[in-house]
Amino acid sequence: MPKIKVDDIDMYYEIHGEGFPLLMIMGLSANTDWWTDDLIESLAEDFKVIIFDNRGAGKTKNTDRDFSIKMLADDTVGLMDALNVEKFHLFGISMGGMIAQEVTINYSERVNKLILGCTHCGGSKQILPSQEVIDILSRPRENISPEELIDGTIELLYTRDFIKSNPEFIEDYKQDLLKSPISPDSFERQIKAIMSFNTGMKLKKITCSTLIIHGKKDVLIPYQNSEILNKRIENSKVILLDDSGHSFFQPNPEKVINYIKEFLK
Repeated sequence: MPKIKVDDIDMYYEIHGEGFPLLMIMGLSANTDWWTDDLIESLAEDFKVIIFDNRGAGKTKNTDRDFSIKMLADDTVGLMDALNVEKFHLFGISMGGMIAQEVTINYSERVNKLILGCTHCGGSKQILPSQEVIDILSRPRENISPEELIDGTIELLYTRDFIKSNPEFIEDYKQDLLKSPISPDSFERQIKAIMSFNTGMKLKKITCSTLIIHGKKDVLIPYQNSEILNKRIENSKVILLDDSGHSFFQPNPEKVINYIKEFLK
């Protein structure tokens, strides 16, 4: 398992393919196992795809420090420094999109093109999910089995229609999510980092070409958040996917991958 020293952690990472670097950041509680093989393989045809586990997630261990999104952004750039990657495309999903905003705001010279998937800018400008979703995210996790937690996560990632129509895909994906589940402590630290995140007034600092992608059936981060980002990031455009939930690659992964490749040309 490749790991590299970044600040006070040994960060797990993977590199797939060759070409201009494409750094991809996963979201809340997620890790490298959550990226699907077809996505990584397709993007690796054109780019050097770099994926990694955030602090406290997957195979990157926790520390005693509280998290902030800015800290996770600094970790991300620290990984690029350790790998001697000066400039890169950046693609962040959900909490990973928040980290990507902080990277681009604070290290603008490092980011060539930016993709923000199913994310928000935090603070008073964000559109919150329903109280039911908030209750799911805020419930104590210590006495809940990993299997139960993953079942709840799947319901937030995909639409009910997709779950019902694709039982084999869902079961295989659950097994991927169960490989390295996040600890309750790290999950709580990530939630607190998200709650204090706010780039609303700083988004004007993002000047690189930006693609914003969001599923219109997203129950975790309502798609209206992408429209807020689009209004505040000058050189940006939005793609809304009518049939997709939070995990917006489904049900049409080829279409979404083509959007990404076309944008990064």
